Amino acid sequence: MTDIQEFRKLAESFGGVAAEYDRARPSYPQELFDELERLSGRGLRGARVLDVGAGTGISTRLLAGRGADVVGVEPSAGMAAQFLASGPGLALVRGSGDDLPFHDRSADFVTYAQAFHWTDPERSVPEAVRVLRPGGALAAWWNVIDQDVPWVRAANARLRALLPEAYQQFEELETAAEQWRRLGLESVTAVLRWERRITVDHLLTDLSSRSYVAVLDEDRRRALLEGERAALRADFPDGLVTEPYLLELTLAVVPG
Repeated sequence: MTDIQEFRKLAESFGGVAAEYDRARPSYPQELFDELERLSGRGLRGARVLDVGAGTGISTRLLAGRGADVVGVEPSAGMAAQFLASGPGLALVRGSGDDLPFHDRSADFVTYAQAFHWTDPERSVPEAVRVLRPGGALAAWWNVIDQDVPWVRAANARLRALLPEAYQQFEELETAAEQWRRLGLESVTAVLRWERRITVDHLLTDLSSRSYVAVLDEDRRRALLEGERAALRADFPDGLVTEPYLLELTLAVVPG
């Protein structure tokens, strides 16, 4: 069973690595938002979007770029500060998906980018349904690195061996589709493939922003990152890495 206190500690770790998160985490291809519009049956331009667990605003900025009237919702002070620095002019509200500070039927979309698993679905799903207008959509998506690629599989095995408890926390989680179905909300899921070309240093900065690394003490974190640097430089002597992603989108439309 997932340890709630340990999981909360992981969730709270992001404020201290907000700059690294914003600098190194992967973005999202425009095809994601095309699929979001297709599955929801409505466009983003002019739509009221609550981007919950917005973090540093990576997805919020992209939603705004599609013409959405978007508000970021973020509980962490550190992440919120980085959000405002990275996206001046974007609206931000401090809050969480478990208790959305918005009126009933006030949004067309409630979105979670890389964030829904940090909520309590028993609370966050009813909250999303409450604030959505009839026909509105709850959507959650994750960049999941493709484990079918040998170097990814090897790196994952190294990290799992070093941090078995942290990996177990996530392996025990239900999928969003399973959680929503259990709470009476049927959904559809789409998977998009994309990749990015980055340096080993960039990849290590990304890794340093992961919750299970951010919570480590300084010596253990340094040793982990140095070990990964050596392994990755052996695999990629030119210092360049192609990261392959499976972008998983789950979406449910609230009945009218």
